[in-house]
Amino acid sequence: MNTQELIAKELKYEMNLYGKRGVALERGQGEFAWDPEGKRYIDCSTGVGVAILGHAHPALVAAISRQAGKLMSCYSPFANEERGRLLERLTNLFGSPSRAFLCSSGTESVEAALKLARKKTGRKGFVSAMNAFHGRSSGALSVTFKEKYRAPFEPLLGPITRTRFNDIESLKSTVTSETAALILEPIQGEGGVRTAREDYLRAARDICTDKGALLIADEVQSGCGRTGKFFAYNHFGISPDIVCLAKGLGGGIPIGATIAREEVCAFTPLEHGTTFGGNPLACAAANTVLDTIEKDGLLEKVASDGAYMAQKLSASLSSKSQFREIRGMGLFIAVELKVPSKEPLAQLAARGVLALPAGEQVIRLLPPFIISRDSLGTVAGTLSEVIS
Repeated sequence: MNTQELIAKELKYEMNLYGKRGVALERGQGEFAWDPEGKRYIDCSTGVGVAILGHAHPALVAAISRQAGKLMSCYSPFANEERGRLLERLTNLFGSPSRAFLCSSGTESVEAALKLARKKTGRKGFVSAMNAFHGRSSGALSVTFKEKYRAPFEPLLGPITRTRFNDIESLKSTVTSETAALILEPIQGEGGVRTAREDYLRAARDICTDKGALLIADEVQSGCGRTGKFFAYNHFGISPDIVCLAKGLGGGIPIGATIAREEVCAFTPLEHGTTFGGNPLACAAANTVLDTIEKDGLLEKVASDGAYMAQKLSASLSSKSQFREIRGMGLFIAVELKVPSKEPLAQLAARGVLALPAGEQVIRLLPPFIISRDSLGTVAGTLSEVIS
């Protein structure tokens, strides 16, 4: 089937949830993906930051194939070597005595964090930031900002208080002795790739400690090395009580994780759970992702490539009348325009570059960590071509 036939088939049978972008993908290798007609794209969308090792990475393909032929399903009451290894590594990466819950997506990791905060504190209320995005299941949706996502499904979890991002005084007035947790993205992804200031995150940590509330870091998009450190909060010298991970952790295989300080872990058996979370196939993939990040020095590469890309984009776009600014950290990059991004995104795809929106006027780039400098240069040059 060709691209148009594939798009038509999906539109005919799937629920009306996803707007199609006019592209179908058939296969991938490294930072590249191809459509059924053989056109090659540099993939800076990576499944919304999922394919951090690129497509069909040999180590990941081998690990998944090996585990698929060995054992794919193992419900958590039965122990498994790959799960145990991953749990140990994630809690070690967290840095203080901690425990982890494995699930299958980012919204599930946020749901677990919210439930855990209520159980630990005995409080009901949550504080989340304006322009935050935490997921679409009921609890995660409750702390997501945009009303268009929430309104059709209310009443949701509550009470929820919205605080202004990067505004310390707003934090002081919204986090109270009734707050179970403050949930923040160190870098707001869907909110435009906006990075928290260090003084703001430090104040958030201090205010939560003072009020007896928990601090949840939503690193579903910014974690797993996307910024050049494994957790984005590592850049700011703070330690949350709970961190949520997903997206890149499995390199393309669905997996999520909620990691919490040991003294916060108040769940008792059967108060939370999952059927597919922590299955051996997903854990084998995640262990391979962690192995590859360490073995290939990918955190250092992400930091270096991010600085390189920021310089290239600045040089090529600074004179453009439609260009506003570049934001981000590592390979978590936003190009904000003075015009809507829909048409530039379509032009990028026509020229062989796949990117994402992050708000009405933002082009978001989430390239794989293994991308070459040549490809980064091509992306910067193509952006220059499509932005007036």
